[in-house]
Amino acid sequence: MKALLVRLSSIGDVVHTLPALAALHRHGWEADWLVEPASRVLLDGNPLLAQVVVAPSRKGFGWGKALTTVRTLRAQRYDVALDFQGLWKSAAWARLSGAPRVVGWERGSRRDPASLLLIGEPVERRGGGHVIDKNLELLRPLGIEAAGLREFPLPPSAEAVARVDAGLAGVGGDGLVVLNPGGGWASKLWPAERFGELAKGLRALGLRPLVTWGPGEEGLADRVVAASAGAALRSFATTLLDFVEIARRARLVIAADTGPLHLACAVGTPVVALFGPTEPARNGPFAHADVVIRKMPACAPCYSRTCARHAGIMSGIAVAEVLAAAGRRLGAARERGSRAF
Repeated sequence: MKALLVRLSSIGDVVHTLPALAALHRHGWEADWLVEPASRVLLDGNPLLAQVVVAPSRKGFGWGKALTTVRTLRAQRYDVALDFQGLWKSAAWARLSGAPRVVGWERGSRRDPASLLLIGEPVERRGGGHVIDKNLELLRPLGIEAAGLREFPLPPSAEAVARVDAGLAGVGGDGLVVLNPGGGWASKLWPAERFGELAKGLRALGLRPLVTWGPGEEGLADRVVAASAGAALRSFATTLLDFVEIARRARLVIAADTGPLHLACAVGTPVVALFGPTEPARNGPFAHADVVIRKMPACAPCYSRTCARHAGIMSGIAVAEVLAAAGRRLGAARERGSRAF
């Protein structure tokens, strides 16, 4: 039996769908994944995937590219297409795949409710909980019950391992703490200057703060380093796979509700997560020992990128609060006999 997973973006969404891929593999399914270019790096070379099919994104869309993608999908003769995203475009791709079964969320759980018209087998959620478990529920029509599964197939990349080993050679090993100030909507991010002050406190504890950054975030990283008065180092330029390898080597990752946070959780690195408008119970850390600090606005949970009611809410998180949480999380890791500093 062969399934097509349709989860086009974003980084966090792709990460949170990986356990569904693991569950399909456990039950003997062959799987392909349809994804947009920006997120494919997390899937290329994955041993649980027969093929990664790239869908043209909005910026790179062309009818010729779209037709080529449709032909590629139809040639695979899928038994089922699974629309994890709940959008018009994801439902359309699932339908265009030619699979005789198109499974997706019922109207109330879809981002574009009217796109239910393209879904042949709507799935109703049994309850709330983490988005990972929501994704796993979509497998119920296939006879797969996998609630609670936290398995993230993210195989190491030899090239990323080599780059990270070289890039971290002069940083110092055991006390590495990753500070990731960017990667998401501005309204979800903690101020750069607060990260800088936090770095001073971490350095005083004998730890080595490293500021990671993505495309276009160099200036943000520089602001953190400047505010740290030399306590933090700016990371070398990294790909998403490089960040995964850095997280695997870190004692702790401190970040807001962004892709890097979700990647750190996926590889089992201890985290302190900073939340505001979005709901940590839905898409935050899932390890019991991880720490969430949240300043909850009146509109919460709110997934609007711009909202007057939650603008500036992240500034309410104090540096001392995050530093104390970092100490608690690192202490918990030490008590468990791993990742101690």
